[in-house]
Amino acid sequence: MKSIMQTLTVGLGDRSYPIHIGSGLLPQAELLKPHIPRKRVAIVTNTTVAPLYLAQLQQTLESIGVTSISVILPDGEVYKTSDTLNLIYDALLQNRCERSTPLIALGGGVIGDMTGYAAATYLRGVPFIQIPTTLLSQVDSSVGGKTGINHPLGKNMIGAFYQPRVVLADTDTLNTLPDNELAAGMAEVIKYGLIRDLPFLEWLEHNMDALLARNTTALQYAIARSCQNKADVVAADERETGERALLNLGHTFGHAIESGMGYGNWLHGEAVAAGTVMAADLSRRLGWITDADVARVREVLVRAHLPVISPDLGVEKYMGYMGLDKKVEAGKIRFVLLQSIGRAVVYGDAPAALLEATLKACVE
Repeated sequence: MKSIMQTLTVGLGDRSYPIHIGSGLLPQAELLKPHIPRKRVAIVTNTTVAPLYLAQLQQTLESIGVTSISVILPDGEVYKTSDTLNLIYDALLQNRCERSTPLIALGGGVIGDMTGYAAATYLRGVPFIQIPTTLLSQVDSSVGGKTGINHPLGKNMIGAFYQPRVVLADTDTLNTLPDNELAAGMAEVIKYGLIRDLPFLEWLEHNMDALLARNTTALQYAIARSCQNKADVVAADERETGERALLNLGHTFGHAIESGMGYGNWLHGEAVAAGTVMAADLSRRLGWITDADVARVREVLVRAHLPVISPDLGVEKYMGYMGLDKKVEAGKIRFVLLQSIGRAVVYGDAPAALLEATLKACVE
């Protein structure tokens, strides 16, 4: 029995768009049809997702008379580069795709980010549709319009804000997701509870086992609650000039882990989880939260089968990578920290001694 579809809206005036969440959505052509201006699309996916869902999406599009070209990229964070991005441009140019040709991202966060950036820049902007197939992309990266690629010196340093026309989150695609990828997505789910939604965090603490067991009802609730939190923040601060920065809890430390360990060696959600513990530890050292609060943060991440200890890159390396973070302002590294469980703040005045203590205490 299929769950009842939920539809949320990201409110951005004339660029507002729906997020459809539910089971069995991929075959429902009527959800995509209003967002396809002509009878042709380009689907960007990867070598892992294509054998699972590409034919189904093509069949759905064919049922409404839409033809498609497919661009199948190698799978992995290590391929989120300008060279791989050029493979998308090559296919679009070779097939004479026009400004009215939507790009459909079928895959996880890497595919969504790269496809969105290609859509933002090809012919100076073509329509963009998100069909996320991982938990992390369904609750976070597919919503909000952040697109881009990595650079050897920093993650997501090259990109654009470019909103999709629609997000189609079919929970059935999570049935083929490896356990470690499901857990990685849970890091972003937990984040919403920690930064702004304490009742949701409490719900997660009581329902983590059901989520990891892929209970459809629990997953749909967690995805919808996460997306509503993100939609509210994006509507208030689309380009991250204020509140939206709070969505980066654990990310400044986490991106340093990803860069320092080599892209793809740690999943994004794994690095964010370990980085979240670092953020909690620094918050405690500032006197904002208690030892018990830090233990609570660690416990919910451990229950989600996520790492809570970071790799020992050395203080100097951590500082170097964090100095390249997008949130650096006037030379100061700005961290998202916890003033309390359920309330976060962006803070740029962490004393060097406390930061160094955190970087030494949370690694092995």
